[in-house]
Amino acid sequence: AAAAAPPAPGPGPPASVADPAAAASTAVEALPTAPAALAAASTTTPDLPPAAVAPVVSGMPVGPAVAQAAVAQAAVAQAAVFAAAAAASAASFDWPPSTRLSYVLTGDYRGPVNGSASVEWLRQGTRYQVHLETSVGPVLSRHISSEGELTAQGLAPQRFDGEQKVLFRAARRWHLRFGPERVVLADGREVATVAGVQDEASQFVQLTWLFTTQPEQLKVGRSVDLPLAIGRKLERWTYDVVAEETLRFPFGAVPTFHIKPRREAHSGDLTPEIWIAPTLQYLPVRILIRDGKQNWIDLSLEKPPLQAARPPAAR
Repeated sequence: AAAAAPPAPGPGPPASVADPAAAASTAVEALPTAPAALAAASTTTPDLPPAAVAPVVSGMPVGPAVAQAAVAQAAVAQAAVFAAAAAASAASFDWPPSTRLSYVLTGDYRGPVNGSASVEWLRQGTRYQVHLETSVGPVLSRHISSEGELTAQGLAPQRFDGEQKVLFRAARRWHLRFGPERVVLADGREVATVAGVQDEASQFVQLTWLFTTQPEQLKVGRSVDLPLAIGRKLERWTYDVVAEETLRFPFGAVPTFHIKPRREAHSGDLTPEIWIAPTLQYLPVRILIRDGKQNWIDLSLEKPPLQAARPPAAR
């Protein structure tokens, strides 16, 4: 039987969400601080954004209607603050502090599967790491990581490592290395590098950087080119911005732009469709990956991102 098709995103926000942009901004503006593993110097805050906590009057919680009104009012104020911050970051980009995105995984891999996934961004000075992990119980796990430098042109990967484990099979590992003039592919071949080349993991953060610094590129009908070194190939990929879509998440509805690679998934190749959320720091809130064999996994953001506190500004 043919594999089930991945679900289409919801057409609009649920009735309980009056303003999707405000709801999303509420989640971002009060991002919980990441645990010590993300940034040793950071402190932690509760999981819920302050605006989502019911207000108290004279020591007693107020009624649901008043609480909802307070949340909506706070969301509007926070949306304005975040919009101003987003505009400032586009003018003068500041790499985000260490960040963790947690996803619910659904899909079809020789049958329906469920699991979890995470994207972790670690930054120290001008160095970065990106880790993408997916897990389907004991059956399948995949971990890819990128490490390199932060530059005025975005990320400059220096090494990429991947590992995939499938039940009852030997683990598969592959590596790429990036030099000033040459890239060593997974099969050991060396090819000439290309300006702005990314790897399988760094591409997601590079797109965030690109759309933050050049928001005019994130419009339906536009496209962006990205040279990618993946496995045994270095090719130029084109991502098309195909639609504006509002997606539903456990924490509210989020307006997104759907970007899709202009290529068919050949057998064994992984092609990701990505939903970018401008109100969530241009982060990928949904990633749909196909492998050209009717297998697919769909990663949907489970909760607001965890983000380390920024260091205080110098006086």
